[in-house]
Amino acid sequence: MEFIFETTYDKEALTVMARALRKTVRKKKSRRSHIFGWIVAALGVFLAIYTHSEISIGMSNFITWFAVAVLIFVLLLEDHINGHYAQKRMLPGTEKAAAVFTEDGYITTTEAGKTEWSYERIGWLAETDDYFVFVFNVSHAQIYDKRNLTGGTADEFRSFIESVTGKTAQRIK
Repeated sequence: MEFIFETTYDKEALTVMARALRKTVRKKKSRRSHIFGWIVAALGVFLAIYTHSEISIGMSNFITWFAVAVLIFVLLLEDHINGHYAQKRMLPGTEKAAAVFTEDGYITTTEAGKTEWSYERIGWLAETDDYFVFVFNVSHAQIYDKRNLTGGTADEFRSFIESVTGKTAQRIK
């Protein structure tokens, strides 16, 4: 059996890939960072409201509110921000990839070159409604667009990839 994916590494795909990294291999660290961030944001709001006996628009209060707003913005849009910077760091010619999956391994082809991969290198499998994500480590992953899959269905590919890797695909929202 042979499955073929054609994937465009655009902002949407890279945002999903960042989310998959955060919810798999970075899960504990991300949870600690988010808890810490929300505590700091709450303390910033408390500081801005309760340190002044009257409502003022002084410079220190403005800086506190601005810092809280930036922190909340980053906490809420972390995956989008990471996806944006991943897109900026991509090598030219790697924006589109075609991958052919067989029993022995898979081959990814881009304008920049062709790479043969072994299934043993995949650390975690993640899946969204539109993508499969292979996570290798805390900063490396690959994404495959289900909408551009030929050679079978997404369910058949999930069964195939789970059997050859020995891992279960984690559902990511």
